[in-house]
Amino acid sequence: MIRPGPAAGPAEAGVAGGRRRAAVGTAVAGTAGVLLLCVSVALAVTIGPADIRVADAWTVIVSHLGGEASALSPLREGIVWELRLPRTLLAAACGAGLAVCGAVMQSLLRNPLADPFVLGVSSGASTGAVSVVVLGVGGGALSVAGGAFLGALGSFGLVLLLSHTLGGSTDRVVLAGVAAMQLFSALTSFVVMTAADAETTRGILFWLLGSLGGADWSDVGVCAAVLAVALLVCGGYARTLDAFAFGEDAAATLGVAVARTRLVLLSVTALLTAVLVAAAGAIGFVGLVLPHAVRALAGPGHARLLPLTALAGAVFLVWADTLARTVLDPQEVPVGVVTSLVGVPAFVLVLYRTRSPR
Repeated sequence: MIRPGPAAGPAEAGVAGGRRRAAVGTAVAGTAGVLLLCVSVALAVTIGPADIRVADAWTVIVSHLGGEASALSPLREGIVWELRLPRTLLAAACGAGLAVCGAVMQSLLRNPLADPFVLGVSSGASTGAVSVVVLGVGGGALSVAGGAFLGALGSFGLVLLLSHTLGGSTDRVVLAGVAAMQLFSALTSFVVMTAADAETTRGILFWLLGSLGGADWSDVGVCAAVLAVALLVCGGYARTLDAFAFGEDAAATLGVAVARTRLVLLSVTALLTAVLVAAAGAIGFVGLVLPHAVRALAGPGHARLLPLTALAGAVFLVWADTLARTVLDPQEVPVGVVTSLVGVPAFVLVLYRTRSPR
C-alpha cells in the first residue's frame, strides 16, 4: 500500500507559487516583446521616401514565399524585398546579438561596463576590414566582411593568450581586452593615415561607426543562424550564469567548472560579435545599455533575462536604424552614431535608477 507523502508546507507552496508567477510573467513579457518586434519590423519597412504601406509590404513577402504575385511595380517591390526588409531584419539580428553578448559578459566577468567590444573584438574586426580595403590583403579573394571576421578572431585569440599567461582571472581578461582594443585601434589608425586616400578613408570611417546600408539576404541568413546557435548555448548556461553572480569561488563551490564555462561563453560571444561586426560594422552601446535596462525591469535571472534582452536589443536597433536612414534623408547617418546619442543618456538614467543609497 502506497502512503501519501507529507503535504507541502507553506514555505514550499510559496516558492512554487513564486516560480509559477515568474514563469507566467516571463511568458507574457516574451509574447509582448515578440509582438512589438513584429510590429516594429512591419512599420520600419514602410518608412522612407517611397510611399509603401504595410499591406503592400505583406503582399511582397507573400509573393516571394510562393503566394500570389504582388501588384506593386518591380521597382517598389525591389525596395521592399531587396533593400528595406533585409536591412530591417539584419538590424533586428544585430541588436539581439549585441544585447545578449553584453548581458552574458556583464554576468560572466562581473563587470557592469562589459559589452561585446571589451575583448577588443570590434577593434580587431576594424583592422581586418581596413587591411583588405586599403592594403589589399587577400589579393581580392577576401571580402571586407571576411577580413573583419578574421581580424576579430585574431584579436580574441590574442586576448585569450594574454589572459591565460597572466593568470586567467576575470580582471585579467578585461585588462587583456582593453590592451588588445588599444593595439588594434592604433593599427587601424596607422593604416588609414598612411595608406588610404580621402574617399577610401571616408568610407572606412562610415563603416567603423556602424552601417546597415549594404545588408543583403546572405548577411541576414548568416547572422540569424549564428545568433540562434549562440542563444541556445547561452540559454543552456542560464543557471550557471546565475551562480556567477555570487563570484567565481561560490560558483565553483556549487559545482560550476569556472574556467571551462568562461572559455565556452567568451568564445561564443566573441564569435557572434565577430559575425555581427563583419556584417554591420562597429555599433556601440547596444550591448552596454540594454542588459542593464532589462535587468532593472525583469530581474537578474538569466532564464528570462537573455530572451527579453534579445527582444529589447532587436526592437531598439530596428528603430535606431530607421532613424539613421531617414532623419537627414537623403543623407544617411551611421547607425552607431544614433545608438550612442540615444545610449549615453539612457545609460546615465539606468545608473541613476540602480545606484545604491548613501
